Amino acid sequence: MDSTVPRGRAGVRGRIAAVAAAALLVVGTAVSCAGAGEDAAVLPVVGDGPDAGVSGVRAPSDAAGGTLRVVTGEVDSLDPQRSYLPGVWNLMRLYTRTLVSYSSEPGRTGELVPDLATDLGSTPDGGATWTFTLREGVRFETGQPITSRDVKYGIERSFASDVVVGGPTRVVELLDDPADPYAGPWQDETPGRLGLASVDTPDDRTITFRLRSPQPDFPYVMALPSSGPVPIDLDTGADYGLDPVSSGPYAVATRDDVTGIVLERNPQWDPATDGVRTALPDRVVVRTGLTGLQRDQALLAGSADVDVSGTGIQAPTTARLGQDGGAEVPLTDRVDEVAGSVVRLLALPTDVAPFDDASCRAAVAAAVDRAAVQEALGGPTEAVPTARLWPQGVEGGPDGADPGPDVAAAEAALAACGRPEGFRTVLATADGPNSVAVAERVAGQLAAVGVEVEVRPLDAASFYATEVGNPDRVRDNGIGMVLASWTADVPTPGSFLVPLVDGRSISAVGNTNFARLADPAVDALIDAARTAPDPEAARTAWREVATAATATGAYVPLAESRVQLLAGQRLRNGVVMGPYTGYDLATAGVR
Repeated sequence: MDSTVPRGRAGVRGRIAAVAAAALLVVGTAVSCAGAGEDAAVLPVVGDGPDAGVSGVRAPSDAAGGTLRVVTGEVDSLDPQRSYLPGVWNLMRLYTRTLVSYSSEPGRTGELVPDLATDLGSTPDGGATWTFTLREGVRFETGQPITSRDVKYGIERSFASDVVVGGPTRVVELLDDPADPYAGPWQDETPGRLGLASVDTPDDRTITFRLRSPQPDFPYVMALPSSGPVPIDLDTGADYGLDPVSSGPYAVATRDDVTGIVLERNPQWDPATDGVRTALPDRVVVRTGLTGLQRDQALLAGSADVDVSGTGIQAPTTARLGQDGGAEVPLTDRVDEVAGSVVRLLALPTDVAPFDDASCRAAVAAAVDRAAVQEALGGPTEAVPTARLWPQGVEGGPDGADPGPDVAAAEAALAACGRPEGFRTVLATADGPNSVAVAERVAGQLAAVGVEVEVRPLDAASFYATEVGNPDRVRDNGIGMVLASWTADVPTPGSFLVPLVDGRSISAVGNTNFARLADPAVDALIDAARTAPDPEAARTAWREVATAATATGAYVPLAESRVQLLAGQRLRNGVVMGPYTGYDLATAGVR
């Protein structure tokens, strides 16, 4: 068996490498020459009208073949356990299968469906224990069967923070034992390096998880690529992303930081075992490292079919919408708007004076002008004001209407906290144009009520991990406000709220409870939401969590991103994948 695995993998690589370089050359040239628009002159453009891909299918077609040409920005890693970019997660749908996955059905892409597993899992105790059964006949690109041990091993990799860096760690929070932490498979001396005690694999097709506390949303965690299978004997550690082993319909043929990525068909994939992916194109070519304007230009000129970056079209392109009335297919007919689900907010650390006083926090909340924040972000085409701790992409949230600034209320709150003349504080923000612009706009608003704010831009690369994610550093530097952008790993209220507002989630490193909110009443509401008897009761309970947390003033929501997707001229089967803020690559085809 061992001798056949390398030969199978080499066979796949040898077959697909012959076309990879040529494919990259063609697409790379097309993108670099996008301004010429040669492809646009010969292709019939299908519009289907605004938002055709949101609840339906844009340009439906079951035609197979051709090359799907994808553009994106930077790719952090092709290692399923190391990527933290939703656009890359979308790409991983092509070569990484998980126990469950997001549906590819139009209008229901936020719902889960079985993938490697036969169902969505079963729990006998309200979410504390989960068991999944794998399908028969699922294989890696090597021909090696995918077993429950491969799934467990893939999950174990996320525990090795010294080797696997950068990806989600939700499984660590849910499955690790604080009294006896698991250090990952590279320090695991048990047979097969499968010593994570909270996960059992009694046979090849059964896997059982025992969580630290009940988690009704656990299947959503299993839909993350970081929960995908990895064959132990082909794991190359920190270099695994250079050549990940496919469990899906495509395999990574080549990757080059300059020219991009080529994926070719995986002959070991059996469509009979996969109800999620249609795998229509013969190959997928991904051009990486492009700016937003370069990606837009490629889509406009016809040299790219889809942008998976998740940021949507840029302001100059947005300005063109509605100005091409003479065109056979107006640009607006090729646009789908999707909730961005990224909320910009102010966090007011409750252990940094004067924000240890709720009235001082209330003064900031009253003084903020969200319309001005929206303007700083580029106007209504780029952002939507919001006053709620709840993203648009998750249904059932509390009212988020913007009450507008109230100077009188802000002054009254300052008097109530014993600082009628105002105070001085530091506002930390990631060092980027939009973030700094918003921070300066907020500082100006607070100055009007006597609060003097020093805007302090910090290195964007380390902002969340080691700057505002380190409570001691925040306190030592007197940072009273943090301008953060927050989105959930999965589209559930708990995934959005718990890391922000659960006092038990505060940590010394990588802390995401930026306000260090530790309110027993909020924590009790979280526990009630987790144990709600049915989905509707849970939704109601999570609304109460959001309302109570907002009422503390520890977080001041400002605005939520607005994303408009532009379909390429050749794109067929354009279905908006809400959780990844882009067109679903699992079902996309080309003319």
